[in-house]
Amino acid sequence: MTGQVRTVDGRVAGRRGQATRQKLLECLGEMLDTSPYRDVKVIDVARRAGTSPATFYQYFPDVEGAVLELADSMAKEGTGLTELVAGRSWTGKAGRQTAEDLVEGFLSFWRRNDAILRVVDLGAAEGDKRFTRLRTKILNSVTGSLTESIKELQSKGRVDKDVSPAAMAGALVTMLAGVASHQKAFQSWGVRQSELRPNLALLVHLGVTGRKPPR
Repeated sequence: MTGQVRTVDGRVAGRRGQATRQKLLECLGEMLDTSPYRDVKVIDVARRAGTSPATFYQYFPDVEGAVLELADSMAKEGTGLTELVAGRSWTGKAGRQTAEDLVEGFLSFWRRNDAILRVVDLGAAEGDKRFTRLRTKILNSVTGSLTESIKELQSKGRVDKDVSPAAMAGALVTMLAGVASHQKAFQSWGVRQSELRPNLALLVHLGVTGRKPPR
């Protein structure tokens, strides 16, 4: 852990305090995997971490404050998704690989962070600007990179000039996020991951380049 970690009252936490704080966050994350966000209570998180509610309140004002900490860390990880697009080629087989890597990166990120992303989506849907900003932070980095990719292809005459790069990029990222957040639903419809990934990659490649990817 880097940087100073402070308690709610502004004191710098020592090594032991930092470890306790991290343990509380880990336990909260585990509980969100199995319990609805609204049902998670401070006393339950504290017990799971082997400490007391009073200790929890030293580091977080409430459960929502701790959830925001988890969400912020997750959002920072999510901005790394832009590396799957920035500077990558969309030409030939390399373009097909770029589309496949972006799809796999999105689906994997959502699977790893499914519980906290559900809370972020819930908060954003309820109009909580803090959760909306976090969701936007995750998606904007990829949207921006895709927009630049489409603009570059347009400048080379490879994409129709009537295509709006920002609109297309935004639509593709929204599609990826929507599908990624409903992976279990696809399974219930009889769609295997091995079928989902290539079809998503096809749609992404078509959206960016206007062409089917080469085999």
